[in-house]
Amino acid sequence: MNFVEELRWRGMLQDIMPGTEDLLNNEKVSGYIGFDPTGDSLHVGHLTQIMTLIHFQNAGHKPVALVGGATGMIGDPSFKSAERNLLDESTLNHNLECLKNQLSKFLNFGDGENDAKMVNNYDWFKDFSFLDFIRDVGKLITVNYMMSKDSVKKRLEGDNGLSFTEFTYQLIQGYDFYYLWKHHNCKIQMGGSDQWGNIVTGSEMIRRQDQGTAYALTTQLIKKSDGQKFGKTESGAVWLDPKKTSPFKYYQFWLNATDDDAKNWIYIFTLRTKEEIEAIIAEHDAAPHLRIVQRALAEDITIRTHSKEAYETAVKTSEFLFGNGSLEFLASLDHEAVLEVFDGVPQFTISKAELAEGLNILDLLAVKAQVFGSKGEAKKMLTGGGVSLNKEKLTDIELVVNTSNLINDKYLVTQKGKKNYFLIIAE
Repeated sequence: MNFVEELRWRGMLQDIMPGTEDLLNNEKVSGYIGFDPTGDSLHVGHLTQIMTLIHFQNAGHKPVALVGGATGMIGDPSFKSAERNLLDESTLNHNLECLKNQLSKFLNFGDGENDAKMVNNYDWFKDFSFLDFIRDVGKLITVNYMMSKDSVKKRLEGDNGLSFTEFTYQLIQGYDFYYLWKHHNCKIQMGGSDQWGNIVTGSEMIRRQDQGTAYALTTQLIKKSDGQKFGKTESGAVWLDPKKTSPFKYYQFWLNATDDDAKNWIYIFTLRTKEEIEAIIAEHDAAPHLRIVQRALAEDITIRTHSKEAYETAVKTSEFLFGNGSLEFLASLDHEAVLEVFDGVPQFTISKAELAEGLNILDLLAVKAQVFGSKGEAKKMLTGGGVSLNKEKLTDIELVVNTSNLINDKYLVTQKGKKNYFLIIAE
């Protein structure tokens, strides 16, 4: 497998330093990508770099994931509009452990020649004094060189300026490359295209300090077809941690992609072959309403990020909420899973003792649970066939609901129209 050609046909490759492709075609080398540990979870914006490391490993090379325990205390100014909050050591250590667990789902870690390795730049910076750093590292790169970077120029032209702390970031990242080149035989650094300036600072440092040669490669920054930032939704980032973004919402993020985005992303975020992808797109184009590309993409990346079981539950949840899914699915779930299914859905708690005595449907929906603002509104919609209880349409305004109607002896699922769900919990 030709690593660079793999990135090229998938539309991932942005910039590549001369000689890099020849090196990778003729040698099995170590290469690294840095990950920012300022949060305790990676998000879908990191997936391009994760997929890059997967392809790197599949091509027989050794991927190194650098988590920036030291640089995370500073913050990368690259194309950011303002300085970030700095994190304390205990928070960073927690975040590092979380990131390692997530990356382990994508990469094969171990001690073998081709196994992935994780390093933390805090390990080689923690005993580096300020005087040692400016003497040994600061002399290697001129201020003129550092000022020429577009990311620095942009911040200096902005309203917030650039602190000395952030200005030194490229020296620290550059030294990371030098350290890994010297001590771990890392010959190439990879990253997003916004990291090109910091990456070549490292290769320049290697050249000036040891007259060595190092290489660089960057991938394209992913944007949605409408120009919006990839990985963001109305509710914020889409996280890889299931506690931050449930597998169902994660699955829905990919499933709801536009045709143009899905056709682009299936190349980038899956390991399917070119022939497989072209066949899926052709099948999709013959019947776009079936959303075949979106389903293939969502299946692949949800299983890779979470598990096959999580994917299957996400599919069943989608069928239950948006299709003809049965109550048997809901009855098979525990309480936490039910709440996950109805995450974001209005929920009401009623007295189970009162329900045991029987409640008129209008009292239940307009008084006890406030699904409707008034009994009159509830009556009008119910007689018009616009109300469902536990997936069954209601028309009888005299209906009495009791505990025999509960799912799992705890839940009533109400729909107002087709898409507006309400969960009533009896306690």
